[in-house]
Amino acid sequence: MRIVFMGTPDFAVASLAKLVENGCDVVAVITAPDKPSGRGLQMHETPVKKYAVSQNIPVLQPEKLKNPEFLEQLRSYRADLQVVVAFRMLPEVVWNMPTIGTFNLHGSLLPQYRGAAPINWAVINGDTETGVTTFFIQQEIDTGNIIFAEKEPILQTDNAGTLHDKLMERGANLVLKTVRAIEAGNYPQIPQQMDVALKAAPKIFKETCQIDWNQSAEKVHNFVRGLSPYPAAWTILAEKNCKIYQSAIGDLVHGQSEIGTFKTDGKTFLAFCCADKWLNIKELQLEGKKRMGIEEFLRGFRF
Repeated sequence: MRIVFMGTPDFAVASLAKLVENGCDVVAVITAPDKPSGRGLQMHETPVKKYAVSQNIPVLQPEKLKNPEFLEQLRSYRADLQVVVAFRMLPEVVWNMPTIGTFNLHGSLLPQYRGAAPINWAVINGDTETGVTTFFIQQEIDTGNIIFAEKEPILQTDNAGTLHDKLMERGANLVLKTVRAIEAGNYPQIPQQMDVALKAAPKIFKETCQIDWNQSAEKVHNFVRGLSPYPAAWTILAEKNCKIYQSAIGDLVHGQSEIGTFKTDGKTFLAFCCADKWLNIKELQLEGKKRMGIEEFLRGFRF
C-alpha cells in the first residue's frame, strides 16, 4: 500500500517514524515550507522534513495546497492512502485523492475537543482522561467516521507538555494499527456520536493565556498546567508580563485580601489571591529574564 504522509511538528515525526520503521511504503511526505527563525532569521526545516530527508523520502512543501503544480506532483505518487498528523486543513481535492482515502490522527477522544488545541483544553478543563483517535477526513473539520480510539489518563502531575509526549507515543502506535487494519481490509468506520455535550478546542492566542484571578485556585492551577510549557499562562507582576509555568493550590483566603494581589516573604514563596484560595507560584519567567524556580527568582528580585 502506497502511503503519502502529511505533518509538520515533532508530534507527527513519531507517527512517521513508526510507519517507516515497520516497513510501510511511505512514498512521499508533505510538510510546511521552511521558515526563518531565531537569531539572524536563518531558514529552518520542519521536524518532519528533517526525518524524511534522513530516510531518503521525497518531500513536498507547498505554500498553497490547491496549487495545480503541487496537485500534479501529489497525483504522481499514486497513493492508496494518505495519513495526516498535526498538519493544516486539507481541501477536498487533496483528501479525496487516494483510492482508499485520507485518515487523520487527532489528540482527543472524538467528538470531544474538535479543533486546534485538544491537549491544552483537556488539561485546562481539569479532565482526568483523554486519548487519541484516527478517523477518515470528511468535509467538516474533525467530523469523519472514527476508525480507532484509545484512552490516556491525565494525571494531576501532568501538564500540556507531558500529556503531549504521552499522546505522541500512543498516537504513533495507533497510526500503525490503523494502517495495518486498512491493509488487511478489516477496519471499522464508526459515525461520531452527535447527541452528547461537546467540548471545544479552539486555537490559543496570547490573549487567551492571560490569567483571570477571579476564578477558583483549582481552575487557575489547571489553566497554568494546560498552557505549560507553551505558550504559558501569564499575568502582570511588577508592571511586567510574567509567564507562570508551575503552581500549587495553597491555603484558603481569609481577611480582606483583594483578588489578584500577591503576598511573598521575599525568599521562598510567592502566592496570588484567587476567588477562594491562594495559588502558590513554583516556576515563572518575568519579561526579560530567564525561566526560574521561585526561590531562585526571589533571590535576585526585589519588589
